[in-house]
Amino acid sequence: VWSWCLQRKNQQRLKWLCHADRRLIDGMRVVVSIFESEHLSFGQGTADAFEDAAWLLLWSLDLPRDRLDDFRDSIVPASEWRAISHLIRKRVDQRTPVSYLTGEAWLAGLRFRSDQRALIPRSLLVEALSFCIDEGLITQASRMLDLCTGSGSILIHAGHRFPDAALFGSDLSAQALELARVNLKEHGLSGRTTLKQGSVLEPWDEDCFDLILCNPPYVNQGSMRALPAEFLAEPASALDGGLDGMDFCRSFLSEAQAKLSDEGQILLEIGHEAAHFDAAFPALEKTWIPVQAGESMVALITGKALMRLG
Repeated sequence: VWSWCLQRKNQQRLKWLCHADRRLIDGMRVVVSIFESEHLSFGQGTADAFEDAAWLLLWSLDLPRDRLDDFRDSIVPASEWRAISHLIRKRVDQRTPVSYLTGEAWLAGLRFRSDQRALIPRSLLVEALSFCIDEGLITQASRMLDLCTGSGSILIHAGHRFPDAALFGSDLSAQALELARVNLKEHGLSGRTTLKQGSVLEPWDEDCFDLILCNPPYVNQGSMRALPAEFLAEPASALDGGLDGMDFCRSFLSEAQAKLSDEGQILLEIGHEAAHFDAAFPALEKTWIPVQAGESMVALITGKALMRLG
């Protein structure tokens, strides 16, 4: 009964919003209230209901995504509110992530095309890579591979940080690689990038790299079953890491040493799976790279450490 009343109340809120011209900030109040009360999930480029609503409204009105305060008192015609209401309903009724509704995602200041062919860009690797460069943990990379490249967002950030590097990316999904090609072209990096389709390191038989970046499928089986609908809208193959989340990592790390140069390194995201990672690789030497989300979510691994692991 309570959920039915809540849904009806939100329908009334939307009707009020679409009935007349309203200030942008009044629409924000309504949309945030709806998103909060409908218990949506966030974390796919937005942190909460406010960020989600702001992004959706500003995109719909062709306004800069970081300029809400500048336009807060602008009057939005009822006709535009009615158009926006269709997106609001999709966000609530279908639990479609806002990046899939708008067709774009932002990561560390860069814009990317985003759709259901790949995960929504949000990797911790971009933050970790910046830390490693600033701290001198990664000093050079003339050949960089982004494994599980998806939309190409990590590879593009890395390409900007190392403007002279040759870039390589691979993914099991041909559809994801199509999206990556679009993003690479828009960022002017197509000319120095090679993309290949295939599983783990199979596409790179004859290649060697100074740096491998990898945001693999690492969600364990129990966590996969508990994922909210917004995350289930993304490709499951890019999330599902098997029983303990380490299926891909086992295959990758068993092959990786042969693909690294003498001083080669791996920057590997494992998210909240540190306990499972340590259990799967108890003897592996690594350096945890701190990111805002946590201290044990991204590991820096050297080829020499893999060699000692045997």
